Amino acid sequence: MKALLQRVTQAKVTVNGNTIASIGRGVLLFLGIEQSDTPQQAQDLCRRAINYRIFPDPQGRMNLSLKSLGGSLLVVPQFTLAADTSTGARASFSKAAAPDTARDLYGQFVEEAFGALGKDKVEQGEFGADMQVGLINDGPVTFLLQSKAA
Repeated sequence: MKALLQRVTQAKVTVNGNTIASIGRGVLLFLGIEQSDTPQQAQDLCRRAINYRIFPDPQGRMNLSLKSLGGSLLVVPQFTLAADTSTGARASFSKAAAPDTARDLYGQFVEEAFGALGKDKVEQGEFGADMQVGLINDGPVTFLLQSKAA
């Protein structure tokens, strides 16, 4: 499982011209789910992402997490993060989880985020939809977190 975190001042997801989710200061998180991923990995990666220190403290050092800051989280399912890009000129998606499995693990990730941050601090994209994602990356600051294999 992979989580691409981007520190943002704002972010939104649009589907069919309608904004379905938006946040102010916080983290835009793209979530890629692979065949071997488990519910425990979803839980662990969510906790890690929420507690990952990517926000500046008063001295300007990245010492504050999303949770300690009280910021918002926008979780977007990102099938292409599961791509194998190690060879050739076209990505292979053979390692990506099947849609039903990925949907369940995405839901578990979001539920973990609700529990950790509160439902009022978590927004989400639409699984399987053609989404347009807009953001203002703050820094820019971007990190790729990966769960350990089961």
